[in-house]
Amino acid sequence: MKDGNPLSNIIQMDQGPDKIIIAGGSGFLGKNLAHHLSSRGYKVVIVSRNCPTEQGPWKHRKWDGINVGDWHEELESASAVINLAGRSVDCRKTPNNRKEILDSRIDSVKVLGKAFERLSSFPRVWIQMSTAHIYGDPQTQLCTEDSPLGEGLAPMVGEAWEKAYRDNVPDSVRQVILRTSFVIGNSGGAFPKLRKLAKFGLGGRAGSGKQGMSWIHEKDLNRLFQECIENNKFRGTYVATAPEPVSYSVFMKSLRRALRSPIGLPAPSWLIRFGARFVLGTDPELVLLGRYCQSIRLEEEGFRFKFPSLNEALQDLISSNQS
Repeated sequence: MKDGNPLSNIIQMDQGPDKIIIAGGSGFLGKNLAHHLSSRGYKVVIVSRNCPTEQGPWKHRKWDGINVGDWHEELESASAVINLAGRSVDCRKTPNNRKEILDSRIDSVKVLGKAFERLSSFPRVWIQMSTAHIYGDPQTQLCTEDSPLGEGLAPMVGEAWEKAYRDNVPDSVRQVILRTSFVIGNSGGAFPKLRKLAKFGLGGRAGSGKQGMSWIHEKDLNRLFQECIENNKFRGTYVATAPEPVSYSVFMKSLRRALRSPIGLPAPSWLIRFGARFVLGTDPELVLLGRYCQSIRLEEEGFRFKFPSLNEALQDLISSNQS
């Protein structure tokens, strides 16, 4: 998107703590990141449809993800915008849900672009969430930033999401896209469900068990967002994933070991498809398919993971959940 007034738009206010806007920030990732950034001295504003279910060190402004409202005034004095908005993919892929998954992502990017057009000064950086699902579900191929995109719903959504971002972000704003892998954390996402399965002896092989599990510890993702805010060398597209992807079987075996759970009963593909559709109301492919991802660019930029290995990450999550 071209800037209407480049000289005036790059002027930044410099009063008080830096303000960070987290669009779509009322969920697991947004609240987690808000706590992290607040603890580092940032002023955080969550912009979302729903008010976070807990009180926290943030201000909340309501939006519908489609129309520019009073919330856009918060962007005027912000240092960074982080857009996490998008309907959860943890659902059955009905035609209506498919449309909502795509539209919620495209609409949120477009409305932020329209909000930028009303500003007299731009935030320095717009960090846009994307998905490692954009590579599809190759069984053995290692995916990096340079890998070709896949086929199917998730790659189509990811590609359209990133295109909408490039079409709507002002040229003078530093641009960062994070293709995020499976985020493991205790307060949300799929990890607590996997932990329960492993704890009760059901965390064995799912389907073939060879499907890739690319993951990142929630603390490392928070640190990566902070690095993208503060470090001007972070520009362009990155795969937000730890450097040690594993198979589903290895992931669950490591989780069982961390929980000291000796039994892991396997689940055949037909049982997962039945349970996902008729019991859990979700997409069985979220379990049965996967990808092995690594980030070349994060290594080149010198980003240091606090939890580069799966065993270290799981031990931290299990011990902190018991404390």
